[in-house]
Amino acid sequence: MTRTLSRAMIVVALLATVTACGGKTPPKPVPTASPDPFPAANSGGAGVTSTPRPPDTLPVPPDTNPTVKPYANLNPDQINEKAILKPVFFSYDSDELDEAARKTLDANAQLLRDYSAWVLTVEGHCDERGTPEYNLALGDRRALAAKNYLLSLGITADRLKTVSYGKEFPFNPGHDESSWTQNRRAQFMVVTSK
Repeated sequence: MTRTLSRAMIVVALLATVTACGGKTPPKPVPTASPDPFPAANSGGAGVTSTPRPPDTLPVPPDTNPTVKPYANLNPDQINEKAILKPVFFSYDSDELDEAARKTLDANAQLLRDYSAWVLTVEGHCDERGTPEYNLALGDRRALAAKNYLLSLGITADRLKTVSYGKEFPFNPGHDESSWTQNRRAQFMVVTSK
């Protein structure tokens, strides 16, 4: 009986040992970083190929994108209302383009290159002083001066018409030098666009 009891105790001890060892949960594996889908370039190891990382792309701001044309969907009335093409101004009794007028015409010429469907009337205007006949002739010379400068910049003649209004359509209705300065001008009116 002691033998049976000894054997029973050994079996219980073995079962307790097996149960104790089997009841432990195995250690959790340490997570490893997932492999880089774009590993570094091969440094010369045999048989190892890699895919180069694609370059990072930067968005192009709209104002520097040459394909963006903000005035493309405007009709002539909208273009003229926004005064996209800027007028040029003249000294008293003059049809000579000064440096400021040439810079304005340079900017207008760039717009005309960008919007090749625009056809313009270049209007010549004067202040209220002088006879109607004299002002019509002076307005004509001012319109022609602006047109000829645009022609020299490569704008084609079929896109530029001229007209003189003399003093009939002042920009500023005042009767002083600050008003007259604004009225001595060549103004650009788009008559056709796509």
